[in-house]
Amino acid sequence: MMQNKDNEMNQAEWRLKVFDSLSYPTLILKPDRTIVAANRKFLEKNKACGTQIIGRTCKDICSDTQRHINHFSCSDADCPLQRLIDTKQPQSVVLKNIDENGNEIWEERVFSPICVDEEGIKYIIESIRDVTAVKNLEKKYSDVRELIDKVVQSSVSGIMAADRKGEIILMNKAAEDLFGYSARDANRINIEDFYPSGVARHIMRKLRDENIGEKGKLPSTQVNIITREGVEIPVEMTAAIIYEDGREAATAAIFNDLREKQAVQKKLEETESQLFQSEKLASLGRLAAGVAHEINNPLTSILLYGNLMKEKLEPDHPLLNNLSYVLEDAERCKDIVKNLLAYSRQTRPAKDVFFLNNLVGESLRLIRDQKLFMNVNIIKNLDDYQILVNADKNQLCQVLINLIINAFDAMEGSGTLTLTTYRDRKTGKAYIEIADTGSGIPPENLSKVFDPFFTTKEVGKGTGLGLSMAYGIMEENHGRISIKSTGPEGTTILLELPEEPVSNEFHFMSIG
Repeated sequence: MMQNKDNEMNQAEWRLKVFDSLSYPTLILKPDRTIVAANRKFLEKNKACGTQIIGRTCKDICSDTQRHINHFSCSDADCPLQRLIDTKQPQSVVLKNIDENGNEIWEERVFSPICVDEEGIKYIIESIRDVTAVKNLEKKYSDVRELIDKVVQSSVSGIMAADRKGEIILMNKAAEDLFGYSARDANRINIEDFYPSGVARHIMRKLRDENIGEKGKLPSTQVNIITREGVEIPVEMTAAIIYEDGREAATAAIFNDLREKQAVQKKLEETESQLFQSEKLASLGRLAAGVAHEINNPLTSILLYGNLMKEKLEPDHPLLNNLSYVLEDAERCKDIVKNLLAYSRQTRPAKDVFFLNNLVGESLRLIRDQKLFMNVNIIKNLDDYQILVNADKNQLCQVLINLIINAFDAMEGSGTLTLTTYRDRKTGKAYIEIADTGSGIPPENLSKVFDPFFTTKEVGKGTGLGLSMAYGIMEENHGRISIKSTGPEGTTILLELPEEPVSNEFHFMSIG
C-alpha cells in the first residue's frame, strides 16, 4: 500500500515538473473558470506568485493586470472556455494587448479539455503564446501586398496575369481600358483570346527559350493584341513566367499601347522627309540656275546663227534638213533651260485672295492643246461653298495645268478626269483633288515622283521637273502636294492649302 502511494506521489511530481517546464505561460482551470495551477513561465511573465493566482478566476486576473485592450467577452456566447465546455473541443482566440512598455503585443490563447469523463470536463488547460512577431509579419506582408496592388492599379501600362490554364487572374485598370474588358469579364475568357491566332503559343515558346534572354523572361517585343471589339492594336510587351518550386505556376505581362508612338513616329518621318525634300530642291535649284545660265548664252548663239544660215540656204540645199534638225534640238534645249530657270526661281510668290473654284476653271481654259480633251470625260465636282485661299494664282495654275496634263498622259488620251474641291472647317484647310483613270503609279516609283529630273516618259517627252516644281510651289504657298491614292483604277493627287477666312467686305465685293 505504501508503495502505491509513493508511486502516485512520484507521478504527481513528474506531472508537475512537466507542467512547470512548458515553454508557454499555462494555466489549469476548472469549468467554473477557477485557476487551480499556474506554471513557472506564467508566474514569471506576470511577476506574481502562486498564492496570488491560484483560487482566483481568469476574469479576475485579466482585471488586475489591466493589460488587455481587446479581450474576449466573458458572456457565454463569446467566451472560448464556454464554447469548449459546450462542444468538448479545443478552442482558441487571438488578443491584442499592451505590454508594460506601451508596445502592442498579440497573444494566442488555446483552451484544451483534460480529464473528460461521462460527467463532463473536469479541468481545462489554457496556453498563452506570444504571436506578435507573426502578426507583425502578417501586417507587413499585408501592407506590401496593398502597396503592390496600388502600384499595379495606378500604372499607366496594362498589367495582366494568367494561371497555367490561361485564365485571367489579374488585370489592372490600364489593361481594362486597353483590351476593352473589365476584370470580371476577363475571368470568363482565356489569355489566347487576347491575341491573334497562334501568337500566345509563340510568346510561351519564346519565354521558355533560354537562347532569348533569361529563361522565363521575354525582353521587350512588339505584338498585336485584339480588343473586345475585335480591333488589332500594336503594343510593346514584356512578359515573365512565375515559378513555384521550380514549376510554372502563372504568367504575367506588361503592355504599352504603341498607336500614339507610331503616329508621332510617322509624323516625324513625314516631317523629316519633307525637310529633306525641301533641302534637296533648294540645292538642286541653285545648281539648275547655274547650269541654265551657263547653257543659255551659247544656246542663244546657236539659235541666232543657225536661223541666219537657214535663211541664206536655198530650199533644195542638201544641208537644209540637217540644219533644221539642229535648230529643233536647240529649241528643245531652250525649253529645258526655261524650265530649269523656272525651277530655280528665287522670287517670292505674289499672293492674292481668290476663289478655289475659279482656279480650276481658269487652269482648264489655259491648256493650249485642246485636242487633249477630245476623248476625256471631265467631271468638275466643285464645292457649293465659295472657298477662299491666299496664294499666288499664276503659280497654282501652273501646278494644276501640269497635273492635268500628266493625268491625260496617264490615261493615254481617253478616260475620266475628276476635279474636286472641298474644305475642312476644323483644320482650316482647302483641298483640290485631281483624279484620273490611268494605270496608276508603280509602287517602286512612289518615293521618287517628286524628285527633280525623275520621269517615266520617253526620252524627249519630259524633263522630270513638273512634279518637283509643283512640290516647290506648294511649299512656297504654305501648302502641300501628295499622292492620295494610286492603283490599277487610277491615281488621285491631293493639293492642300490654308483656307482664307471670309471677310464681310470681300463677300460684299464678290457679290457686287
